Amino acid sequence: MTRSIYLCLSVFLFISWIPKLTTSYPLSTKSRWIVDEKGQRVKLACVNWPAHLQPAVAEGLSKQPLDSISKKIVSMGFNCVRLTWPLDLMTNDTLAHNVTVKQSFERLNLLDDVLGIQTHNPKILNLPIFNAFQEVVTNLGQNGVMVILDNHLTTPGWCCSDNDLDAFFEYPNFDPVIWTKGLSKMATHFRNVTNVVGMSLRNEPRGTRDFPDLWFRYMPKGGEAVHAANPEVLVILSGIDYDTNLSFLRDRFFNVSFTNKLVFEQHWYSFSDGRDSWKKQNSNDFCARIIEKVTHNGGFLMGRGFPLFLTEFGANLRSGDVSGNRYMNCLVAWAAENDLDWAVWALTGDYYLRTGQKHMVETFGVLDPNWKEVANSTYLQKLSGIQLPVRGPGLQSKKLLFHPTTGLCVTSNLSNNLPTLRLEQCRKAESSTFDPSEGILWSNKMCVEIPDAVGQKVKLGVGTKCSKLGQTSATHMHLSFKTTSSGSLLCLDVDERDNSIVANPCKCLTKDASCDPASQWFKVL
Repeated sequence: MTRSIYLCLSVFLFISWIPKLTTSYPLSTKSRWIVDEKGQRVKLACVNWPAHLQPAVAEGLSKQPLDSISKKIVSMGFNCVRLTWPLDLMTNDTLAHNVTVKQSFERLNLLDDVLGIQTHNPKILNLPIFNAFQEVVTNLGQNGVMVILDNHLTTPGWCCSDNDLDAFFEYPNFDPVIWTKGLSKMATHFRNVTNVVGMSLRNEPRGTRDFPDLWFRYMPKGGEAVHAANPEVLVILSGIDYDTNLSFLRDRFFNVSFTNKLVFEQHWYSFSDGRDSWKKQNSNDFCARIIEKVTHNGGFLMGRGFPLFLTEFGANLRSGDVSGNRYMNCLVAWAAENDLDWAVWALTGDYYLRTGQKHMVETFGVLDPNWKEVANSTYLQKLSGIQLPVRGPGLQSKKLLFHPTTGLCVTSNLSNNLPTLRLEQCRKAESSTFDPSEGILWSNKMCVEIPDAVGQKVKLGVGTKCSKLGQTSATHMHLSFKTTSSGSLLCLDVDERDNSIVANPCKCLTKDASCDPASQWFKVL
């Protein structure tokens, strides 16, 4: 079976098993975890659904029925949507209540979309813009999907650049007083809507004046306004530098009047690390270096008892994006190791209108331009490996050996007379443990016995011939050993034909930037 066939089958198996959502609302925080009313861990595995562009209507409603999109979100394993909205939706009553969906599209000359909405979602066509927004939230709730309301920008349109007039507090189109009132009004509207579990105060603060002092002056006021209007929701705070940097909280913190509701968010894209940097650098060294930076800029907050929510990341799914692929393997490994809450960018197959272009395809979108099929099943399989929680309050922890490239986990293969190792969906995989100080990998109470030749399958034994493994490379994700016959250095690898674990020469341990080590990356969870 080829890798592509195997992955497609894995995605089918995963999405055909969708856990029934039994979350007890409202949510709160317990140290670095998000928990439900019973104190049980709730992992937010979200997808971003934009509703902040010029029509100010959730994307895709001219292509598919709202309920079909909601059900597709669930079928892909997401339990949450980060639903974006422009501040004008709360501060411009004419836009929110006096402009219908039909009128919004007609004034933008999006007549094909008017016909599409008439066909697929006639119920919302003549609704005011805000009521259509409410319909989306309601339908997501009916399908068991939690919602994070994200104030993305001020005026409907595309985001983001340093020169935007609403880039940061006190910019011409970012009046902190108006912003605070808008947040309060939105929180009030959804006060009794149980599937609205959090509010993200502002997307990607940035610009030449994104000083921490201004952040400290205004961001807590936004948080207080949301909590006063709706004390049930999580209050989610973004950093500066396009929400890549919360390091200013290392030495200076702030107090708010509420407890157990505060969450911090962070963004990380491949271009956050410099255009094409992942293609120009050795992946082992660069991944280790960037994870150190991301941890310094925001990851440290988990160690201080706050949840960190990775609310935007993603890659180009429709081309051979070398930088994006390498970055995603590194990011997924880090997200799995920390069992992060996250929201991938984006659900979008295409946009009604983006920067003047009609029906621009979203290359980062998990759906195709018809909003019906998965754009890239391999990518979805990778995400499936971080959708379910592995630890936290109320969970029985399970030790796993995770393969970031595939989103699968190592498990024993007992179908042969001689037990071996293979990859499996993480929820089905047996526990695997590796203690770096001991150097022995255990699976199903058996230890790994390393073959002495390249390409051979890794075997499992009962403990008499346990092989010692080392963590090679800067990422510590290569599990290596020396052969007894020649002393050659080999690493655990994946045979693409059947996803069995084999031994191959270690990849990319030099400074060579052209090679990709990802098939040999294994993260101990």
